[in-house]
Amino acid sequence: MKVKAKNKEPVFHLFIHIILILCSLACIIPIILVVVISLMHEKDILLNGYTLIPHNATLNAYVTIFSNAKQLISSYVTTIGVTVVGTFTGIWLTATIGYVITRRDYALRKQLSFYVFFTMLFSGGLIPSYILISKWLNMRDTYFALFVPGLVSAYNILLMKGFLQNLPISLIEAAKIDGASELKIFMSIIIPISKPAFATVGLFMAFAYWNDWMASFLYIDSDSKIMLQYMLVKVMKNLQFLNSPEALRYGIIPQDIPTYSARMAMCIIATGPILLVFPFFQKYFVKGLTLGSVKG
Repeated sequence: MKVKAKNKEPVFHLFIHIILILCSLACIIPIILVVVISLMHEKDILLNGYTLIPHNATLNAYVTIFSNAKQLISSYVTTIGVTVVGTFTGIWLTATIGYVITRRDYALRKQLSFYVFFTMLFSGGLIPSYILISKWLNMRDTYFALFVPGLVSAYNILLMKGFLQNLPISLIEAAKIDGASELKIFMSIIIPISKPAFATVGLFMAFAYWNDWMASFLYIDSDSKIMLQYMLVKVMKNLQFLNSPEALRYGIIPQDIPTYSARMAMCIIATGPILLVFPFFQKYFVKGLTLGSVKG
């Protein structure tokens, strides 16, 4: 029986490898298809549909999008700046709050934990949030409106709490005996051993900031301050309008401007930097997702 079990192992491993290869192809092929479609001619897409091998490769979609390169660069700079500042500031606030509510010697940790959890169940809504940001805090048409509303998230705080509550309390007690302050303990002990948690929450926040377009839509009036995602949405709407019969009502002759391929080109422009950054944080991200799942 043992010999048969050993003979079955290579077959089982081969079966697992085939499944993983198929899953990998299911993830890779759509990305390749997006790149190929962005290089296809608009007429080929209408006649032949989406294909993995373009008949006539062209850069018309990218030329159309980069025709307003100044606006694109400005949106890129704004998005990168908001993502970096918002992510690092948000990680600091999230980690400090999550650390406080894990400390058993903090008298109000249960009340604060309930307050954080309560905000996940009920929120003020869109209109009160708009009035708060625009009127009371006077952040309308400022860079602060792009990152301040997303600095603290109840989900991220509870996620960070799950990571930090598994850290041994003996480390904190030993540091206190040595005379370390609370800030010293947090900076010198908690942060270095919590890199997976910081990387996981940081990636979640970075993705949220990078893909955000609602803040630009609600609070920003100046074109120089809009973020990349909202700028691409505006470009897409303009291309659709120029290709539609409605343009004739305004004296504009419908033009042969790429729309389907432009959508895919916008996906590449918008997601390219994130795809380049993610591999550097992957090891921390995978470890961070499972760090707080096992207790004992």
